Amino acid sequence: MANTVRKTLIGPRLRELRREHKQTQAEMAKGLGVSAAYVNLLEHNQRSLSVQMLMALSDTYGVDWRDLIKDESSNILADLRNAVRDPVFGDVHPDIQELRAAIDHAPQLVTHFLELYRSHRTALENMMRLGSEGMPDDLLSSTPETIIHDFFRNHANHFPELEISAEKLRAAEPCEADDVYAMLKARLHRVHGIGVRTARVEEMNQALRFYDEANAVVHLSEALDHQNRVFQLTHVLCLVELPQVLERLTVNSGIRSETGLARCRVELANYFAAAFLMPYAPFLAAAEQYTYDVDRLAATFGVSFEQVCHRLTTMQRDGAKGVPFFFLRVDKAGNVTKRFNATSFNIAEYGGACPVWNIHTSFRTPGVIIPQFVELPDGEKFFTISRTTDRPVFGRETQDRRLALSLGCELKHASRITYTKPFNTQDKGLFSPIGINCHLCPRQACSQRAHQPLFTELKIDTNRRGNTRYES
Repeated sequence: MANTVRKTLIGPRLRELRREHKQTQAEMAKGLGVSAAYVNLLEHNQRSLSVQMLMALSDTYGVDWRDLIKDESSNILADLRNAVRDPVFGDVHPDIQELRAAIDHAPQLVTHFLELYRSHRTALENMMRLGSEGMPDDLLSSTPETIIHDFFRNHANHFPELEISAEKLRAAEPCEADDVYAMLKARLHRVHGIGVRTARVEEMNQALRFYDEANAVVHLSEALDHQNRVFQLTHVLCLVELPQVLERLTVNSGIRSETGLARCRVELANYFAAAFLMPYAPFLAAAEQYTYDVDRLAATFGVSFEQVCHRLTTMQRDGAKGVPFFFLRVDKAGNVTKRFNATSFNIAEYGGACPVWNIHTSFRTPGVIIPQFVELPDGEKFFTISRTTDRPVFGRETQDRRLALSLGCELKHASRITYTKPFNTQDKGLFSPIGINCHLCPRQACSQRAHQPLFTELKIDTNRRGNTRYES
């Protein structure tokens, strides 16, 4: 560390620490051996934190210095910005300066407001899901899936410890993409005494991969294609080589149930597998070189289209960031079966149910990439690509288990992506007006509306028939 910690400003955290100890600025200053005026300047972000002051705070209050300089303001600003743009608050929104001032000068108020807003959204989602079935006792409780999603998003969908571990293991076993499967089998056998066998579908009892820990054998279903066999072996490699890393990452996740923790470890092992098969620096360089052509990247690294989409959402390393993407996967009924988000936008948090979005129409053209420019009711604009992917087929009854994927980013990044080249982004007619879902969408005269919006009264005139039965 140098004389200052990268111009670190810790005003709200320092104020919170002082209040936790029920101290005045003068009392804190006395304990730290500085003037009360200096503490006041620090609390108002008018002085950056020196290493000496950081150590003094750590020693005096028994806190980890890393917790003091952790900057979560960007995530909080993004959450606050999304919250105040909810239609429930009307059309006039605070600007960025106002939001920053609230975070700087009233951090506890902002925290409580966001907690209240999250409870409000959770209640709405549960009510929409339940319909007329009645309200459960845990209406405001978050599901394990929501907690896991929030855990990943709070880390900007990027885990440096897993990235470093993946890079070290890949460096220890250098090989071409074509040889990764053989290398993984060899390492599992040589280092861990674990064998790998391909099993008949009938033996697997509907499973695609089963690690028989007692007999040290990984069974892979013959229904898996080569790319997914490689991915599953890499997943197992994470479980057997990095259990302590997985434990450290999940211990403070906020997940309490064993099932939820197991799910979180699965997602983290999947993250590792993607990082191992598509090492950060080479993958980011290739992504920039090929202007984020997903098929080209899949061919280069010997992975699937979906695996590339997932990996693209994780390119958030400090000093070497890629385009911040969000990623959704939906089934034919419109259920979101996977979502990852490296952006600050709620299209990835709550979206996926708008029929105007081409993620749904991609089922009509299997395997074809469909580009689309979309605009949310609040004016936010995005570029997305959607394409189908097929699940492993076991037999006649498992045919056509097709899912749709959508990868998207904010419009300002779209020029970096190859799929936007044929389009004139200045054409206002290019953008399809979509919503989060019908319950929350305030759009007027939408021909695809399926529900009355919760916060907007759509006018009905008995003498006029509109596009739908919900408004004239």
